[in-house]
Amino acid sequence: MIAYSSVDKCFGRIKAVDGVSLSVARGELLAIVGGSGSGKTTLLRLANRLIEPDAGTISIDGANIQTIDPIALRRRIGMVFQSGALFPHLSVAANIGITPKLLGWSRAEIAARTDELLDLVRLDPAQHGDRFPHELSGGQRQRVGVARALAAKPHIVLMDEPFGALDPLTRDALGEDFRALHERLGLTTVLITHDITEALLLTDRIAVMRSGKLLAQGTPAEVSRSTEPYVAELLQTPRRQARRLSALLPQDDGAT
Repeated sequence: MIAYSSVDKCFGRIKAVDGVSLSVARGELLAIVGGSGSGKTTLLRLANRLIEPDAGTISIDGANIQTIDPIALRRRIGMVFQSGALFPHLSVAANIGITPKLLGWSRAEIAARTDELLDLVRLDPAQHGDRFPHELSGGQRQRVGVARALAAKPHIVLMDEPFGALDPLTRDALGEDFRALHERLGLTTVLITHDITEALLLTDRIAVMRSGKLLAQGTPAEVSRSTEPYVAELLQTPRRQARRLSALLPQDDGAT
């Protein structure tokens, strides 16, 4: 569904993406993991032409994206940002309906789609549709951000650290809810995260980046067996946490 082939991107003398080749299968949820400056967000933004590559090609559904009008391309792809990036002067319903409105949907179609999506992300349309972003919690804003990304029925969703600013309980719940939505709607999703634990628990495959290069890719099990030193370093945190939790928490014997 998405294919990067020998892609480079430089910002001045900094090579943010360095010869990356990576494919995302239809229906897959892929996480791109790495620290700050690894190039993961740059790679994501290249996919919908928010920025342009210096070399290499990127294809979506077999078509080179350079042959597709960038505005038309972005309207086909859902995008979720860390902060939600909602328009503060628009209501929840108006935020969700922006892309369908630009695509010429009727008011009735937009209203029906907005209510449908609010239900999908577990927000009551009657209670939340007329609210403004500042009246919502962080988790609610992110749910609206997900709904907006799905408004025009895209097949691809790009997510840039969507849960990073949330408290742990909300982050865990929203991650699980999105995973269920991904499967229910048959999406192809690329998730950017610095949290290897989140990637291991939520995704089908993981790609690890550092200094613009793709170091490893595979299923969580495959990545966990990587001999790449940086990947092993990333995996130390969840392994250490698992050992500490196992020692601290009583074992569940299945009794009720």
